[in-house]
Amino acid sequence: MRRLMWFSLGFAVSCGILAYGMNCPWLLPAAAAAGILAIAAVGCSRKPQWIHPALAVLAGGLAGFLWFGIFGFLYLDPAAALDGQTTTLCVTASDYGCETNYGTVVDAVTSIEGKPYQIRVYHNEKIEIAPGDTVDGVFRVRLAIADRNNPSTYYQGKGVFLLAYPENKVTIYPADDIPKWCYPAVLRQRILNLLEDVMPEDAEAFAKALLIGKGEDLDYAANTSFRVSGIRHIIAVSGLHISILYGLICTVTLRRRYLTALMGMPTLLLFAAVAGFTPSVVRSCIMVWLMLFAMVFDREYDPPTALGFSVLVMLVVNPLAVTSVSMQLSVGCVAGILLFNAPINQRLKGMLRTKKGVVSKLWSMFCSSVSVTLSAMSLVTPLSACYFGPVSLVGVLTNIFTLWAVNLIFNGLVAVCLLHLLWPAVTGVLAWVLAWLIRYVLMTAKVMASIPMAAVYTKSSYIVFWLVFAYLLLAGFLVMKKKRPVALLCCGTIGLCLALLASWTEPLTSGVRVTMLDVGQGQAVLLQSEGRTFLVDCGGDSDEKTADIVAETLLSQGVRRLDGIILTHYDWDHAGALHNLLTRVDTDYLFLPDTHNAFQVPHTTGQTLFIWQDMKLSFGACSLQIYGPVYSGLSNENSLCVLFDTEKCDILITGDRSAFGERMLLRSRTLPDVDILVAGHHGAAGSTSEELLQMVQPETVLISAAKDNIYGHPADALLQRLERYGCTVYRTDEHGTITIRR
Repeated sequence: MRRLMWFSLGFAVSCGILAYGMNCPWLLPAAAAAGILAIAAVGCSRKPQWIHPALAVLAGGLAGFLWFGIFGFLYLDPAAALDGQTTTLCVTASDYGCETNYGTVVDAVTSIEGKPYQIRVYHNEKIEIAPGDTVDGVFRVRLAIADRNNPSTYYQGKGVFLLAYPENKVTIYPADDIPKWCYPAVLRQRILNLLEDVMPEDAEAFAKALLIGKGEDLDYAANTSFRVSGIRHIIAVSGLHISILYGLICTVTLRRRYLTALMGMPTLLLFAAVAGFTPSVVRSCIMVWLMLFAMVFDREYDPPTALGFSVLVMLVVNPLAVTSVSMQLSVGCVAGILLFNAPINQRLKGMLRTKKGVVSKLWSMFCSSVSVTLSAMSLVTPLSACYFGPVSLVGVLTNIFTLWAVNLIFNGLVAVCLLHLLWPAVTGVLAWVLAWLIRYVLMTAKVMASIPMAAVYTKSSYIVFWLVFAYLLLAGFLVMKKKRPVALLCCGTIGLCLALLASWTEPLTSGVRVTMLDVGQGQAVLLQSEGRTFLVDCGGDSDEKTADIVAETLLSQGVRRLDGIILTHYDWDHAGALHNLLTRVDTDYLFLPDTHNAFQVPHTTGQTLFIWQDMKLSFGACSLQIYGPVYSGLSNENSLCVLFDTEKCDILITGDRSAFGERMLLRSRTLPDVDILVAGHHGAAGSTSEELLQMVQPETVLISAAKDNIYGHPADALLQRLERYGCTVYRTDEHGTITIRR
């Protein structure tokens, strides 16, 4: 049976190489070379027992290669033919429409060349749409496959291969009868409505996230607490939730095998459908189904084989699911538990030998909890660091403190949904009790996340080096005959301390340091000198992602409090992420333009100053000059301008001022020659004018703009202008985050 596991491994590796190799030309030859070396190593090995697994992996790899090609030809090519085209489509909504900042988004199904395709429709108006409704119109279609300009694999991992944008008014035909395949979406919405009605307001968002996986209503601070404290997985429906639900089913059926299978299989299938058939849930459900089949037919259940089979089934349905972050984390978690849980548990239990009794049972429970958490983290941590950034150092403790409560809350929420049908009067009481458990989990996550050094961040290259070093240590530990866990822990801790010391001291070694963060279509610039750190603007494509980028860059340098934050103006792409940022990093001073604007001033423990005239801050040999607004009511032209004057480098930032606003600045102030100029308005043609360039004579110009933005930034006219003045240009859309040290 294990041959199926090895076959699935080869199939998955082949699909992964082909999926990622579409945008990495070097990956295919590198993988081929690695495969040849592996085959040669097995052929030369003196252990013949490796021959059969190697042949199974090779067979799986060939099968994956062939299937990926067939799937691409039959299914992806017809979708790719529509990429960039404007065409008439008839789509059927598979879920309720969801409001966004720009309008409405809805998942739907359409038919292309007789094949069904999942498609996501973005509408620029607020519209109401329900499952089963039909939408007709002319759409601009884009292929939702990762490429060099858009490396995100979010859509393709979910099986969504097309995105559609209406070119004009669409016609919506409400469904007379909801299709049966839409029933899970309707049930999901009813559960969400029920939770809104019965749960207290402060517990409602967590209840939705835990039971259904709808985490959009959780605020940024709560989401951050979960990530930093290491329990983000509890609000993303996954194998954990399936195991809790299966445990509840076993309790109800008294573990009678036929009754458990009869009740468990449809219940798990329904839950997976309501949760949206996410990869982690599907993987877990397939494995539990196999376990139930083995139980009913008195067959041996082999977890590694079941894991391999579940992955194989998912990749046959969608080979691109191998790029899904959810699937990778789910498989990595289970693989880590299968590999390391038993030895870790055994070693922990051996540390305290007690006689049978309450103490022994408590110690056994503690060891099991720690071993499961550590083994799950063993393979998931590198993936989490790669995709999300924070590496929690308190995750084991937080899981011990909260998972028991999560188990009770999940079972309680299931009971709330059932009791509401049978005995509505009791629902409110149970919801009130569950709310206190939810508050406990939220508070625990907040407290654990607030601990200094609760997490480290891969924004620092030194932390990345430490992670690599730590896993090399772990690999060496595993192959050693005589295990020395204390030595492993000590070496890892010393390495972490050195990495942190380097991360915190390296920024102080530069006389001045300017960092333009890659936040997409927005701006966030860090100015650092003589131990002081100022942030100019805080906005980008996403408020949450921008706040994460800024906060984690600062925290990776040991900066937990800024000396000052300056908003040049209140446009969303310059100020939208400020509220979120201040939940993680505070500031001594918040400088805001004194203009008529409905901007909601965020809470900070520092001092908020509204700038209506010029202000100068001096510290050591440096000065920070803030030039005030010139007119009332003109947002862009009233952008605050910032001149950071140091012994080694002068930096000028003009916000979104156009040539008119720049001329007003030059007429009323005398500006020196500058070393670095931040291009105005993200590189728009109407900013960074000839007059400004002639006055300040910049050596280097930084431009903050997103890849393929709809505004055409930076404009060709500006780039040509900068070339005439001999400026060296760095752009976030091409270079990512830019750091200049002097």
